Amino acid sequence: MTRRFMALVGIPYLWLVLFFVAPFLIVLKISLSDGITAMPPYTPVLDLGQGLQGLRNYVGQLDLENYLYIFEESSYAFAYVNSLRVALISTLACLLFGYPIAYAMASAPARFKPTLILLINLPFWTSFLVRIYAWIVLLSKEGVVNNVLKSLGLIDEPLVILNTTFAVYLGMVYAYIPLMIFPIYATLEKLDTSVYEAARDLGCSRIGAFFRVTLPMSKPGILAGVFLVFIPATGEFVVPSLLGSAQSPMIGRLLWEEFFINNDWPMAAAISVLLLAILVLPVVFYQAYQQKVHREQS
Repeated sequence: MTRRFMALVGIPYLWLVLFFVAPFLIVLKISLSDGITAMPPYTPVLDLGQGLQGLRNYVGQLDLENYLYIFEESSYAFAYVNSLRVALISTLACLLFGYPIAYAMASAPARFKPTLILLINLPFWTSFLVRIYAWIVLLSKEGVVNNVLKSLGLIDEPLVILNTTFAVYLGMVYAYIPLMIFPIYATLEKLDTSVYEAARDLGCSRIGAFFRVTLPMSKPGILAGVFLVFIPATGEFVVPSLLGSAQSPMIGRLLWEEFFINNDWPMAAAISVLLLAILVLPVVFYQAYQQKVHREQS
């Protein structure tokens, strides 16, 4: 029984080590290297054949120059801040629009719920890239949106919607709102309706019962949705590249440029490590806070 339990627990940890810890250590190692004109475009490379002396030489060549340059160059700081701002606003927009949808799905009759879930899932059956390209067709000056507005007489000249911050927010919300809806729906679906009914029997209005009972009890689903949307949205590359503009860079596009245009892998790796630290640390602190709350309640 113990071996089975250890195997069951060990498989997720093995997966985590192989596909997260090991790649992270490789990226961290590259971030501490110096860029060169070669392939791969960084140095040093650890030579195990030289034994301990090779390890000493390797460690001696590692430095924090790439990280220091990131803090010195304002364009990187702007990209980080802009990415966090876009991700935060997109997450709040997904919550604002996603919660009512999830609430309506959870309140719907049981026979309609599979159909509603299917409708939310439908976009995932199409390539993400194709769906974002569809927004280009919709938002361009000769696109569907401008043509409809002109035919209705609401505008005389085409609106500039594509390659704006608004277009990025629109694409972000469209892409990530299902990740907000499903955790909230799963939480609302499991709520004990008798608590809500008791609040109503005690004289609480529908709105009051929602804010005092339903909303606080759906907090786990809200937090799960926020993390599921905010983390990938911060490093998003496709949506800002296709719908945004160069005046509002995000860290995902900056990474792509460092890797494939500047061919500076160490700098790109350093940007990646800092981005991971920015995203992982809040999650770690939240988990520690949750454990502390559970210990106090026990």
